[in-house]
This record gives sequence, C-alpha cells and structure tokens, in this order.
Amino acid sequence: MDEENELLAQRRHKLEALQARGVSPFGAAFETAGTIAEVREKFVEGETLRAAGRITAHRDMGKSHFVDLRDSTGRIQIYLQAKALGPELMEIFGLLDLGDFIGVEGTYFVTKTGEPTLKVTSLQVLGKSLRPLPEKWHGLQDIETRYRLRYLDLLTNEQSRTVFDKRIRIVREIRRFFEDRGFLEVETPILQAVPGGAAAEPFRTHHNALGLDLSLRIAPELYLKRLLVGGFTKVFELNRNFRNEGISRRHNPEFTMLEAYWAYADFGKMANLVEELICHLAEMLEGRAPSHPDSAGTGQHTSLQIEHRDAEGNVTRTINLARPWRRAQYRDLIREVDPAWFEYSSAQRRERCREFGVEIRPQMADYEVTQQVFEKLVEEETIDPLFVTHCPKELVPLARQNAEDDSLVDVYELIINGQEISPGYSELNDPIAQRRRLLEQAGEETQKLDEEFLLALEHGMPPAGGIGLGIDRLTMLLTGAESIRDVILFPLLRPKRD
Repeated sequence: MDEENELLAQRRHKLEALQARGVSPFGAAFETAGTIAEVREKFVEGETLRAAGRITAHRDMGKSHFVDLRDSTGRIQIYLQAKALGPELMEIFGLLDLGDFIGVEGTYFVTKTGEPTLKVTSLQVLGKSLRPLPEKWHGLQDIETRYRLRYLDLLTNEQSRTVFDKRIRIVREIRRFFEDRGFLEVETPILQAVPGGAAAEPFRTHHNALGLDLSLRIAPELYLKRLLVGGFTKVFELNRNFRNEGISRRHNPEFTMLEAYWAYADFGKMANLVEELICHLAEMLEGRAPSHPDSAGTGQHTSLQIEHRDAEGNVTRTINLARPWRRAQYRDLIREVDPAWFEYSSAQRRERCREFGVEIRPQMADYEVTQQVFEKLVEEETIDPLFVTHCPKELVPLARQNAEDDSLVDVYELIINGQEISPGYSELNDPIAQRRRLLEQAGEETQKLDEEFLLALEHGMPPAGGIGLGIDRLTMLLTGAESIRDVILFPLLRPKRD
C-alpha cells in the first residue's frame, strides 16, 4: 500500500509540475491524421503526420527515447530526441508517465530494425493519468476486478478486447444480414404497462406525471406483432430486455436480444433463417466467404468448427456448425432418454426422475416434470446444433397449435453447446385462442393480460414466423467465452465490499 501511495504521490507531483510550467495536463482537442491504424497506413518516408494516443511503453536511450502510442486500432512507435524537440518540450516529456495521452507531430522514417517510426518535432499533453495502469503482461488477475474495472481489462487484456471487437462485428453484421433480406429495423417501448412476450419477473417502476405503474420490458414480442397487424411484413429489433431474476454464467438481468417477424412464413422458414445467419456470422469471424451447398445438391456444407478453450488455452470442446443442422421432435428426444416415458403414470415419471438424478418439486405439473428431464438430459448434453421442434403447447403460449396434434405447437428451440440459443415460432394469430392461452398462463392474475395486444389481434394479424436470438449467448458461442460476463462490457455486479 505504501508503494502504491508513493506512485500516486509521484504522479500528483508531476501534475503540479506541469501546471507550474503553464502546461494544461488535460488538454483540448488535437487534430490528427486519423486513428493510429490509419496513420500507419499513410506511411511515406519523410511524410509529416500527426497522431495521438496513450503512452504504453518507453525505452530511454539517454538523449533520445522510443515510445509506443496506442489507441483501440493499434500502436505506433515514436522517436523523441532532445536536439529535435528542444529543452522545454523535453522537460515536459520528462514529466509524463505510462498511461498518459499525448498528441505529436513528426516525420516518418524506418529504424534499422525495420520499424516504421514517427520522429517527433512537436508534442502536446492531452491527458494525465493519475493512477498507474496494471502491468501489461499480468493485467488484472482477479476475475471480478476485470468485470468491475472493464476499462483496465480492455487496456491490458488482448483476449478481452478481441471478444468485444467480435461482438461489435456480430451486431453490425446481424443488421446487414436482415436488411439485405428486406427486414426493417424498428424500435418498441422499453417502459410497458403490461410486460409480456415471456414468463419472467420484471423490474417495476413508476411514472410520476402520469401516476402510472410501469415495468421494464421482458421481451418486445407483443409490440412487434402489433406492427404485423399494422401492415409491416418483415421487422426486426435488436433490443435490451430486463428480467428481475437470478444471475449465473448464462444469465444477466439486462441482456440483448434479436427478435424478428416475417409475415406469411412459419417456424420452419425461421429455422432456416437462423441457421443461415449463425453460419454466416461464424464464417465472417473466420474471414471465410459464405458457404454454399455442394454441386451434388445434397445440402452439405464445408466443415465449420468452433473451439472452446480453458484458461490455459487447451481445447475443452469443439462445436461443429456444418450444415444442415439436425432437427428432431421434442417427444422423440425424450424417448431417446427413456423409450417408455410417455406410457408412464405421473408417479412413475417422478420415480424415473429420482433414478436419473433430475431434481423436481412436488407441485410440478406433468409437462414441467418432462421439461426438467429435457433440460438436464437433452439440452445440457447437446453440443452440436439441434433444432428441437413441436413442443408441448403449455411451454409456448404464443405459438400456433400443430394441425395434426393440438397438444403441440409449431415451434423450434435451437440448442448449441448445452443451452438454448434461439426459439422460433409459427405465431398464433387467433385472438380467441390467444386470450384463452394467456388466461391459462396468468391463472388468477388476470390483470397481467395485455388487453391492448388482444385488441390489436382482433383487427387481424397475418400468419407469421418469429424468432428470438440471444446476442450475449450467441457471442459466447462464437468467441468461446465461458461466462456471459465475458461478453457484456459492464455486467451487473454486487456492490463492492470494503
């Protein structure tokens, strides 16, 4: 602690020394030739250019100095020499530390080792760092500190920066993918009087001027379907959702979802769409052109594999995204666990759960018991992509019933790497059936019914397919991250304890 306090005191002393020389330690705007990557691209020996960035390395050669400047796009080496800069600027440079921001102007040359370098002729202080950065090679070792001080994690952890660079590219490419297929990006309310579209506990708030109790949305679905009623045929939204529930390596109370709706389509078309999207994103991140079916017309695609690694870099699992992806009905997958499952009585099913080691509660309905078996013995054990189709209607109250078996609904649930990545429905557009399903879901809490949504359905909604896709989980899948906190810049954390 004494050493840390001494370092802080030294930086404060340098700050005061700069101010005593009439130098502002927190400078104004500085015109550059672009980002550091762009400055490097403009390299022509003898060319004069301006660059700005954070000092991340310093090699003192006596009367000359080699310094690395960095920004989010890369690094550039600069060369400072007392003869070229003069004593005043060299004194100012002597009051700088690793982590400080400077702007420089200079001429390009190439060192004997072949390193493009900017020979500085003028220098301006742009921002003094009053605290030292974590040591580059060790960074932040404590995982919670990495999440809490994400800005330092990004500065010192190349892997972390790479993950978030990929996330940015994923979101940008999702927009392009849907727009190229005629979908329109829309925005729907985050503050909702009746939170709907999912079974989840919302965050609640109050609007003072209207005297109105509101909730943060748990899903945008019911508003997006209103747009289908209003004549839109292809819509999507990249949205923030909020659920006042538990936190785990796969759950954060605030998360990002893609939802898309396509009039006159069904769940099968939506499954094709999401399969194409995810493979397209994986190929984009690998720098590959989108794959196409082979010339024989079998629909087979070239291999596309994603490796997940542990902290030491060892491969823990390999996910094969080669198309086409497997599709299987929910009941058939349960029968793969126990062929006689649907012939058992309720008591026999509960006994089998005990034998399987699947935890259930006494008050669970039969379909909930079956769902527990599915989650533990099918979902969590599935690594390669699997579309689970035709689920029990009790699980998905907003989906269309199957024409051949009205106990099922026309849906898919896409599972990859042991977790749900995307649900997709043939949407229910019958307002009478929809009201009945929502009443069954609400039980005695009929105030939870969104009457405005039901009113919209009564004006007529076309048949449609819809999908949801968790962007956080998708990023985990495509980057190999093991925790949702590794792909959210600022995850929700408990208050720091002193």
